Amino acid sequence: MSDRIKVLIVDDIPETRDHLSKLLGFEGDVEVVGTAPGGMEAIEQALALKPDVVLMDINMPGMDGITATERLAAEVPSAAVVMMSVQGEADYLRRSMLASAREFVVKPFSADDLTASIRQVWSREKDKLSRYVVAPVATTANGNGAGHEPASVIAIFSPKGGVGRTTVAVNLAVAAATIGRRVALVDASFQFGDVGVLLNLNPKNKSIGDLATELEAGELESLDTFMISHSSGVRVLLAPPKPEQAELIGGASVRKVIDRLRQDYDLVVVDCPATFNEPTIAILDQADMILTLLTLEITSVKNMRLFLEVAEQLGYGKDKVRLVLNRADSTLGIRVADVEHSIGRKVDHTVVSDGRSVVYALNRGVPFFLSNREAQVSQDILRLAQAVAGSAPKAADTSGAASTAVAAKAAPGKKSIFAWRS
Repeated sequence: MSDRIKVLIVDDIPETRDHLSKLLGFEGDVEVVGTAPGGMEAIEQALALKPDVVLMDINMPGMDGITATERLAAEVPSAAVVMMSVQGEADYLRRSMLASAREFVVKPFSADDLTASIRQVWSREKDKLSRYVVAPVATTANGNGAGHEPASVIAIFSPKGGVGRTTVAVNLAVAAATIGRRVALVDASFQFGDVGVLLNLNPKNKSIGDLATELEAGELESLDTFMISHSSGVRVLLAPPKPEQAELIGGASVRKVIDRLRQDYDLVVVDCPATFNEPTIAILDQADMILTLLTLEITSVKNMRLFLEVAEQLGYGKDKVRLVLNRADSTLGIRVADVEHSIGRKVDHTVVSDGRSVVYALNRGVPFFLSNREAQVSQDILRLAQAVAGSAPKAADTSGAASTAVAAKAAPGKKSIFAWRS
């Protein structure tokens, strides 16, 4: 690729081709090398001109943009397609991504949006090309050669929302990074992920949704390009910015991502949604440990009991499913012993409640483990990180017993609301 981005414009309307050509003519780093009125002409021009980026209209007579993009992916793989459409429906986006388009823009768009899309696509293709050259060296430099032990995958799950799952996932990942682990954090709440908000990360075109094309093709050369570095040292793979992009990511795609991350990191933390769907089950199947969160609320306890029944049917052993009681010192009238009696097993780890520190940190986009390291909630997260990352023997994690005692003292003499089950 040259320093100037070579662009081929494909649209069946002559006025649109002329307008786009003039628009891009003002950009010093962009060169329009040709225009084409249809899909077949686009393939002929691309074979001759070898453009870096092809602006492709999706609806054209004869060969449409989807078919032309599929042909270009096979015959001119170096040409990255930016699909243009007046239709912004999810189905158009999905079909474009599956056809190997690298970006999707909806008409009418501004000059800034168009040129930004072209530059981002071109930049990603350059990064992808460079990885073919430096990948063997980078693997050796990072110590991820044949002797590298595959990462442990920790799925953070809850059968009920609102229990602090994402907050725990983010701070657990940060805590693990501070004890010397190479950590990857994956936001698997593909429709409404919040990991980026909690870490104050919101880059455009850097999410698992942008990997959909490669995942469909069974390739992951660009995965590292879409991993974002946080100041804590954690590398983050964000959820798609638009809910409709979630349907581009199935169970098979998730498995490919996790398998790849196992090779490059010491610990992979996955924030799962509070729903059972194909991608979530794929994550839970692959996880070495499932940290399942619950709180001292009757609905949370009820859902946990149901989940444990499902987990048993799925063949998840007790060593794989670990129970984490969040906000364990809340005085809500339910004791830890009541919870354990109801669900039929002991709580493995506890995290105390600290609404002030947690909410303040959340609103600033800074993990509370970094902003208030000495707080009890941060110390509980650190013990949890040491337990799952292997820095300390699991037997040394006494937070469960201690917090159980605290919670029991908080509500002395109160009658169990689960007494009817005795």
